[in-house]
This record gives sequence, C-alpha cells and structure tokens, in this order.
Amino acid sequence: MADEPIGSGPVHLTLRMGPKLTRPVPAEVAEALLSAQITMTSGERSGFQLAFDLTKRGLISQRLLPEGFFDPKTRVIVTTSVKGTPTVILDGLIVRQEVGASNQPGQTTLTVTGEDLTLLMDLEERTDRYPNLGPAQRVERILRRYADYGIDPWIIREQIHQPPREQLRVDYQTGTDLQYLNELARANGYTFYLEPGPGIGRSVAFWGPEQRLGQRQHALNVNMDNNSTVDQLTFAYDGSAREEPQARVQDPRTRDVRLLAQPDISPLRPPLGLRASPALKRKTLSGTAKKELGQAEAETLARAATSADAISGSGSLDVNRHGYVLRPRELVGVRGSGVTYDGDYYVKSVTHNLRPGSYQQNFTLSREGLIARSRTVRP
Repeated sequence: MADEPIGSGPVHLTLRMGPKLTRPVPAEVAEALLSAQITMTSGERSGFQLAFDLTKRGLISQRLLPEGFFDPKTRVIVTTSVKGTPTVILDGLIVRQEVGASNQPGQTTLTVTGEDLTLLMDLEERTDRYPNLGPAQRVERILRRYADYGIDPWIIREQIHQPPREQLRVDYQTGTDLQYLNELARANGYTFYLEPGPGIGRSVAFWGPEQRLGQRQHALNVNMDNNSTVDQLTFAYDGSAREEPQARVQDPRTRDVRLLAQPDISPLRPPLGLRASPALKRKTLSGTAKKELGQAEAETLARAATSADAISGSGSLDVNRHGYVLRPRELVGVRGSGVTYDGDYYVKSVTHNLRPGSYQQNFTLSREGLIARSRTVRP
C-alpha cells in the first residue's frame, strides 16, 4: 500500500452500503454522518462504529431505518480519500444498531456498530476433516468458501513442516471457520486477519507471521519541538512478558522422552531492538509428548515468538499534522524518545477517529528489545 501524504489537502470520507454488493449511500446519509471510529489490530477482528444525526423527519428515520437499510449483516465500506487517492479502511458488516432519542433538537442519534468480514467466518459451527492436508492447505480450503465477498487469500506456509499422514492422524475442525483459522495460526506462531482493499469490495485474508521486514513507514517524531508529529507517546517494558517454553516429546518406538531445545525465533520475529529482553518465566507446554515432532516444535516456536514482545508503546497523532496515515501491521520508526526507546517498531493496532474537520489516530507499537539497531530511521 502506498503512503498517503495529507499535507494541507482535505480528507474526504466515502461511505458505501448494501446487502452484499454495495453502492454509495444517499447524500442525506453521508451528510448525517457525525463520526466514524474504526479499530484495526494484528491478529484480531477489526471493529467499527458509525454515528448519524437522526432528524425526526429525515430520510433515515422516515424511510431507510424502517426499510432495513441499517439492519445487521448490512455490508459497510469506508474509504478515505487524500488528495484524490482513495484508501479503503473498512469492509465489514453491521452487527448492532442503537437509537438514542433526545428531547433536545439535533441530539437524537443512530449508532451502528459492526465487525470486519471475518464475522462471516464466525457465524456457523461446523465439523470437518482434512485428511492429508497440512495447516496452510487447510487454511486455503477454508478461505475458498468466502470468495463471493471478494476475499483473496495470502497464505504463508508454516515455518516447521508438518507432513500430513492420514494413516496415523486426520486433523479435524470443530467450531467455526474463524476459530479454526486462529487455532492453526496460534499453533504456528502466525497471525490471521483481513486487510480491506486495495480495491473497493476486495479484501486480503492474511495467514502468516507478522510482517516485520521491508520498508518502514514515515517516522513518528516526539519531543522534537516544531518537528514533532505525535501528540503523545508512552513506552513500557514488561519484564514478565517473555517466556521460555519447555516442551517434551516421546519417541514412539523407544518410549524415551526428551526436552526440545529452545527455538530460534528470528524467522518469526526478526529482531527490531539491539538488546533483547530476557525470558524471566519458564512455561511448560502440556500435551506435546503425545504429538508428532513437527507439531511439538511448531508449538514451542510459536510460544517463544508470541511472548517475545516485552516492549510496547502507545500514543496518538493528528493525521494532518503527521502528514501520513499510519497503517497497522507494518513497521514504523520512532525518533525523539531517547536512546533506549528510539528505533523501529511493529504497529500492533491503529484506531481511526474521523469527525468533520478532524482525523485522529490512536496506535500501539511493540518490539522484543531495547535500543535501536540502526542510528537512522526513515524520516
């Protein structure tokens, strides 16, 4: 996705709605939009909340609301346009609507909340079996069911190969597709999420490790006087976050049990800090002795990698002041916070807060160690 310079240009928001295929909402609906809040988090479902002015004799209250225009499962697509370049920031479904009636003129509102299209994958429980299919192949088969909603899979094969052997084991799914996709992701130290866009009505379903390589976004500057682009930024170092997993496997022929060596997490967590935080806790993984070696090794790697991020940061910025839209699930540099906490971070989550004339973002960052690995970040 390309950077989106804001500069002094206006930020426009476009709203599309429909049962499955969407179309631009009537002008009166767009004018009634009071605010939009959209939260995008790595490894979690994105959520949104839209608030509308509900005038007593307006189109929304007189016709659209009774006709079901805002009913649950209605599809909503939100696009921000900066200097004429549109970017899809939401493709989801309404889950709930609320009407707040007031005696004060102009204070009656309609609020709709919803979630991204992974909601479709969480509506029906099913039992399925996947003979002779590895984890990535199972993910691919599941995601094919949602192609009608414009969902394109982006699947990274698991780091530790786990060859399926139907004569020894057949993998089963119980529960919803989303639960099973997340279960497979956690077992391999991966993440699963939907990224809306780039085209309207299209989404990318990503199943793989967090993207911690590649080009960084433009730096977040703090405590740099006129060059500051971030309103506030707070860091924390949680010494109890990182774990050293202990896993044992059993040789089915000799019945001998052995302890697995600690895995190298760099394939899943390329280091962003120069001084990695130590693991203060040891965690014994249960049930690994009954699993095949590949599964036990993958589970150990996943536990070690996902607990590694002991450093976290949180803050907020004004998009017009920063000059760019901060994107979640990518890397960004930080300047001005001192030697210990400057450097590159993974953007864990971003919340877009849009109101007429205002575009604010709250964000969280993470990495596994202190001190930047490079003296420079992308300006």
